[in-house]
Amino acid sequence: MRRIAAFGLALGLAGCMVGPDYQRPRLLVPAGFKEAPGWVKASPADAAPKGDWWTAFGDTDLDRLEPLVAVSNQTLEADFYAYEQAGAVVQETRGGLFPTVGLTGSATRSGQGGGTARVSTGPGTSGTFEGSAGWTPDIWGKIRRQVQGDVAAAQVSAADLANATLSEQALLAADYIDLRASDALIALYRQTVAADQRSLQITENQYDAGVAAQSDVITAQTQLDGAQAALISAGEARAQYEHAIAVLVGHAPAELTIPPGVLMSVVPVPPPGVPSTLLQRRPDIAAAERTMAEENALVGVAVGAYYPDLSLSALGGYSADPIGGLFNVGNALWSLGANATGTLFEGGTRSAAVRAAEFAYDQSVANYRQTVLTAFQDVEDDLSNLRILAEQAVAEQAAVNDAQRAVRIALNEYEAGTQPYTTVVTAQLTLLGDQQTALAVQQDRLLASVSLFQDLGGGFNAGDLPSAAELQEKLPFAP
Repeated sequence: MRRIAAFGLALGLAGCMVGPDYQRPRLLVPAGFKEAPGWVKASPADAAPKGDWWTAFGDTDLDRLEPLVAVSNQTLEADFYAYEQAGAVVQETRGGLFPTVGLTGSATRSGQGGGTARVSTGPGTSGTFEGSAGWTPDIWGKIRRQVQGDVAAAQVSAADLANATLSEQALLAADYIDLRASDALIALYRQTVAADQRSLQITENQYDAGVAAQSDVITAQTQLDGAQAALISAGEARAQYEHAIAVLVGHAPAELTIPPGVLMSVVPVPPPGVPSTLLQRRPDIAAAERTMAEENALVGVAVGAYYPDLSLSALGGYSADPIGGLFNVGNALWSLGANATGTLFEGGTRSAAVRAAEFAYDQSVANYRQTVLTAFQDVEDDLSNLRILAEQAVAEQAAVNDAQRAVRIALNEYEAGTQPYTTVVTAQLTLLGDQQTALAVQQDRLLASVSLFQDLGGGFNAGDLPSAAELQEKLPFAP
């Protein structure tokens, strides 16, 4: 019996595995990014993302908030448990590679009561004690292929968790930048209100001196009222960004208050490297690649349905009536059995299942290639956005400087009586518009930087995914 069990175990674990072995499809990857040359010299290699990528922005409040995403964010917690579930499925499937062993014991006390026509017998006790084992050796590798598929699925779940974490971290960084942009806009509107108050005072003085019309005073007052309304409106957007940040770090909005601060002036640009590195740095690409491995394994599972199953069973124990001397050799019993089952005709369902599995694999290959192409596009877009926005920032700052000079000149000429007040109003509105645009450009540059960090993987590496051995380590005898 031990020999049969040992033979079956060796047969099951050393048997062949039907179906195709996984080979990662080859890709035509460009040698470099089209938009990268302008950033190479300004971005040394040691500036590449290494985990806490947000520290490149040099903001202490952002550095304090970002680690809370992975700890307290409820969306990520749900993704974490999805990964844990996928790991449990691996162990559940792998358990099918091993025998099942059972133990049964029973005792029955019985007697026969007699009347006038029957002989009465006293009560007696009978019993059995049996051990049983059953096993279906994985001769064709159907279970092992399923394990391969479940391992790949668990790795997909791990990559999805990493991608979700990166997405939430990037969303927090974007919301934080928008919050600081709102702070900067509020500061700008306060400066505008103060300037409009000075302009109003000038018009009132001119009117009192009889050198300006009352309409100038009314125009200046109207402009001040509009600036004050804009200042109040900017506070609404800031509050919403603060609420969003609170939820991202796992708190109710009432539990988090972020004091006003300044918008970051330095825009970090991580080096993009070469396109081929994205295949290892992007968690969404890692998920797509592991999905191909899963679908490939499921083709093997479908092919395995063509082959017969062999089941082995064994039983041994004791049975005695009466129960006294149950474990005597004379009361021993045993049995060994083997059963083979196969299907001779099934109307083409198995061949259809194989074709369906192959089509699912082909679909996963196409999705993988599209994911890689989209990743290349994302990085190119980020690099071009950063380059163009940097040029626009220079132009906008020049426009702001010129508009500030125009306001000073217009006010001086108005006080001298050589220009109407409409010239002052026009200059002031132009200055405010240029300042708003310059602020928006700086905000867009910082958001593009966050997007580039995210599209470069944020420090993720495909080697961070759990290995097949790690996912199966809770069960013995790894095949």
